Formats: sequence, C-alpha cells, structure tokens
Amino acid sequence: MHIAIIGNGIAGVTAARFIRKLSNHDITLISTETEYFFSRTALMYVYMGHMRFVDTQPYEPWFWKKNRINLKQAFIDKIDAPNKQLKTRNGETITYDKLIIACGSKSNKFGWPGQDLEGVRGLYSYQDLEYMEAHSEGLKRAIIVGGGLIGIEMAEMFHSRHIPVTFLVRENSYWSMVLPTEESNIVNRHIREHGFDLKLETELKEIVDDGNGRAVAVVTNKGERIECGYVGLTAGVSPNIGFLEGSGIETKRGILVDQNLQTNIPDVYAIGDCAELRNPPAGRRPIEAVWYVGRMMGETVAHNVCGQKVDYAPGFWFNSAKFLDIEYQVYGDVQAKAPEHHKSLYWEHPDGKKSIRMVYDKNNDQILGFNLMGVRYRHEVCDKWLKEKASIETVLQNLGLANFDPEFYDEYENAVVALYNQQSGKNLQLKQKRGLTAALRFLRDKIAL
Repeated sequence: MHIAIIGNGIAGVTAARFIRKLSNHDITLISTETEYFFSRTALMYVYMGHMRFVDTQPYEPWFWKKNRINLKQAFIDKIDAPNKQLKTRNGETITYDKLIIACGSKSNKFGWPGQDLEGVRGLYSYQDLEYMEAHSEGLKRAIIVGGGLIGIEMAEMFHSRHIPVTFLVRENSYWSMVLPTEESNIVNRHIREHGFDLKLETELKEIVDDGNGRAVAVVTNKGERIECGYVGLTAGVSPNIGFLEGSGIETKRGILVDQNLQTNIPDVYAIGDCAELRNPPAGRRPIEAVWYVGRMMGETVAHNVCGQKVDYAPGFWFNSAKFLDIEYQVYGDVQAKAPEHHKSLYWEHPDGKKSIRMVYDKNNDQILGFNLMGVRYRHEVCDKWLKEKASIETVLQNLGLANFDPEFYDEYENAVVALYNQQSGKNLQLKQKRGLTAALRFLRDKIAL
C-alpha cells in the first residue's frame, strides 16, 4: 500500500514516522517548502542569530532513507479523489492508496489596499523568514498588524537588530480575545517597557505604495500615517486549503474530519492546522493550530491508516509561549471572558511580570484551569489535578508539587495560599513537600518512569 502525505511539518512527519513504526507500507512525504523537516517554532532564532537553519532540523538527512520515507519536493495543485491521484504544478501525477493532508496554515489577509506590495508579508513559512531577512538591511521601521503570538515573535526578531517596531492592535488590550484582562495588561506593559510603539484600538486601513510597488507607509483607521519599510501581517492564520476546490473533500474553515481524522472521502485524512473536527472533544476548538496538536494528530492518523482504529483524544487544552522574556503557560479552561460559574484566584507578583491564575467552578470548587505568566508549573501535575477534578483547596494545599524546578526558581505557593485565605476566610496550610522527588512520587501511579 502506498500512503501519500501532503506537508512535511510536525503533523505530516509524525504521521510518516508512526506509519513506519506500525507497518512496511510505502510512504511519500510531499512538500514544496523545504527539502527536510524543520522546527517551525525555531525560525525566529535563525533570524536572531541564535541558530543556523540546519540546527532547526530534528533529523539528519540520512534518517529518511534509513526509515524508507520517500521525500518529494512538489506543489500539489489538485487532488483527483475518485482516481486516487495527485496532480503537481509541473504536470506530474502521483498515485496513492491512502492520502493524509497536512498542508498547514497561511497568514490571514483581509483585503487591505496594498496588502500585496513588496515589503509586506506574514511569518509562517521558511520562505517568509527568507523574505524578512532580505528586507531587513537598512530597515528604519517595521509595522506589525495584529496582536498575538506570531506578532510578538516578529517584534522580538526586529528588536534583536535594533529595528523600531510599531504594533497596530485593533483590540483595547494585547491578545485580549485569549488572555484575561490582568494577564493582557502584563503583556501591554512588557511590550512598552521594551520600547515598542503599541497602538491599541488601532486598525490598518491602507498600506501605501511608494510608486514602485513597495510599501512605504501605513494609514490607520484613525487617519494617522506611519512611515515604514516593512509590514508584518500577523492577524492570525487560516487553513491552507485553496487547492482543494473541486476535489469533493468537504471543507468549512478547514478540512472537516471525524474522530478518526478521516474526511468525507474514503481513504483521505487530514491532520494539523488544516483539519477541522466535526465534533471536537469538550473544551477543545474545531481547529487548533499549535505544534503539539499536529504531533498528536499525526500519531493518531498513523494508527487509523494502518487499520488500527483509534479516536483522536487530545485531553485537556494546554499551550506555552513567550512574550519576549515572560513565559506563558495555560492548562485547562481559562477564558478571556469567563462564564458566570467560573471563579478565579488571581495572584500577581509586585514586579508586575509574574502571575498565577487558578480557575475553578464556584458551584463545586472543582479546578478547571491554570494560567501562568513568568512562572512554570509541571504539565503532568496540573493535568492530573484536572483529570481527577480536584478541588481548589486540594490543589492549593499541594501546590508545591507543581513547581517546575524549585531548586533554581523562586516559589510563590505561600503567597497564593495566603491570598486565598484572605479572600475566603479559611486557614489552609500547605501539606506536600516541595521538589522534584515529591512531584515524581505524586505522579508514579500515572507515569512510567
């Protein structure tokens, strides 16, 4: 059996690796972006001079031949599902028995005048990195449109080369559609402390042409003209599915898939950023364009294409990122606009750069989520509390177990418990010993050491 995989990102590569572990099927991994798989999240460090591009490749070139994964650089223009054929841009035909689509995302454009000028680009692909590099020499100012994780990465990249940056964020606070108000305000302050020009409640109206097809300025919805030489479009991403038109594969925002990650067409699957779950698990979104989702989907789809029926079960939501030098972690259900039954215990360090939020159900005190800025908690510990539906007081009494590395990092559990006692009138005391050994004892019934 021949399995074709469109896309060599984390989703497609994980699928190929696990198909090989499970079978001797022929595998072809198709991509037009780069010859070899690389870590997309590391692209910023190439620009900043911390890594070479070759260092972002998790596997040596010999890995693919050794594991009998055929790599092919080609752009797929069309899928002929009835005949199980892929048509490439150069006219070649690739026949498959089963197909996995893992074609990722593309940067959003919203029809702004001038959005296709020279010097205007998103940040997603290796080609985007090359484009940004080619336009950085002599750059006097960059404008970043959109307030999210990609925008903050691009800002940090320019900042590493002392290129001034202006943010245009249409919301009244940075990433406020995801972060609760207090955490969003931490990010606002941090961005401005680093010298960035953060313009909230400001939208892009037009990108100005210099007369030769190159961006020279932007005009905002407030009528302000800002001179610049580069415009970064980071107002989110969307599934890269334009080439599927006429294929018969059912799409909405993304490629619609069931719990086994299969599309409406037999033997055709979709995973990663481009996949949209018809019935997402509780607490999860239909499309989740994050690294670990691609990895989990890749492993799940491998079992299904190899005849071992497995449902996609991602568990509780989690994510991690950085806002410049403030680390961010979220586990479980933490919403920017909390439902009426959600209650938060929110503690913020006096330095304004660290915070801990615990969300729980005010009707039964069940822990629902954790939101952390500048503080690390162990994923396995938080996940266990969420699975066990632990009470907020149980979590607080054992909070030392969640510390990521108490030997080298400050601990704040006493302050958090004291805040809870102050607000509730209780007199909770920490029970569990801190440290790695205690955390491992706590987890040993769940984790194979």
